Amino acid sequence: MIPDGWRAIPFAELADYKAGRTPARANPDYWQGADDGVPWVAISDMTEFGTVTETKEKISRAAFREVFRGKTVPAGTLIMSFKLTIGRVATLGIDACHNEAIIAIHPRNGVDQRFLGYFLAQVDYDALQDRQVKGNTLNQEKIDRIEIWLPPNDEPKQIADVLDLVRHAIKLQDDGLATAQDLKRAAMRALFTKGLRGEAQKETEIGPVPESWEVVSIGSVATNTQYGLSVRGQPSGAYPILRMNCQEDGKVHFRNLQFVDLDEATFETFRLRPGDLLFNRTNSIDLVGRMAIVEDPRDAVFASYLVRVSLDEARCLPAYLNYFMNWPKTQSEIKKLASRAVGQANINATKLRTVLFPLPTVDEQREIVAVLEAIDRKIDLHRRKRAVLDDLFKALLHKLMTGEIRVADLDLSALDAKPVAEVAA
Repeated sequence: MIPDGWRAIPFAELADYKAGRTPARANPDYWQGADDGVPWVAISDMTEFGTVTETKEKISRAAFREVFRGKTVPAGTLIMSFKLTIGRVATLGIDACHNEAIIAIHPRNGVDQRFLGYFLAQVDYDALQDRQVKGNTLNQEKIDRIEIWLPPNDEPKQIADVLDLVRHAIKLQDDGLATAQDLKRAAMRALFTKGLRGEAQKETEIGPVPESWEVVSIGSVATNTQYGLSVRGQPSGAYPILRMNCQEDGKVHFRNLQFVDLDEATFETFRLRPGDLLFNRTNSIDLVGRMAIVEDPRDAVFASYLVRVSLDEARCLPAYLNYFMNWPKTQSEIKKLASRAVGQANINATKLRTVLFPLPTVDEQREIVAVLEAIDRKIDLHRRKRAVLDDLFKALLHKLMTGEIRVADLDLSALDAKPVAEVAA
């Protein structure tokens, strides 16, 4: 029910809009040699509430003249998808053209563009879609009558300011996360080539390392390299069976689990223990070669496309090798070992055992791990804060646009961030 004092107004009364076009793909003059052409926006170039500053494709000057009559949509314009992916809202950050699945929106005088963009993004479009057309789409008549709930006075601007504030706080966390990730990459490069003791370096087959360090193979410090179980997982069972999707950022996560029933002897053979490393031996080339450490003591086993690596911890700490294996430079080198097939790459346990890595004393390994774990805690903090803010934004978007809560009821001083409008005029 619309709140008292608000008005329900058809979209067509609040804004003018126009769909774009796609120059004929069959005409090579429209697409070839378009590197110096005009940016052309597709839905895939849009992120929700983002600003489009780059496009995957450009159209030629000929297409620009003949199809778009030499006119771009100016930077700052609100755009929205209305086919296939419906209701994705963004702002142009550059002068551009766009395809026929996107409308450029020009609010009428007195209509806050930011408010309009936020409102359009949270509309339930299911009832409006024209399902007589192949795929999901909104026809012009249905776009015209999208019902916009408009609060009185300057409340639309106040609502947009609040949502901008939360989105800016999200951006600060994204920026902090990116900085921490850059720091981690730089720290890995320094730690695995220079160490922490200020030693002179020596050249080795894997590049420069401190003079006192060894260069050894994984096989020389591994007490076991073992393929997992070739058993189909089920929705329920006695034991979780961990798969490729349980790896993220070098750690094993108990999520999206499948289960297996095993006899006691088989379970003990494949039982995971804290400190075990799981190596992703079969996947796409982008994902093959990832490693993750088991930290959770819960009973679990692992699937056949993973290799369990157990180490002699008197020589090599699992966390140290895990960090080295997930260093981007190492990942790039490991992928060179992969055997390729259609859509898949494979690195078997024999090849894994030959991988060389730098080995300092256990004490220095422990200190290196401590540095990287501290950075990881910073990364995790940014991610958790971002997740909380994302949930807050979604809740506020719905509740403010329906009048369930009002701006005057909010205290967002804890965000300590100035609003930066991206869905803006």
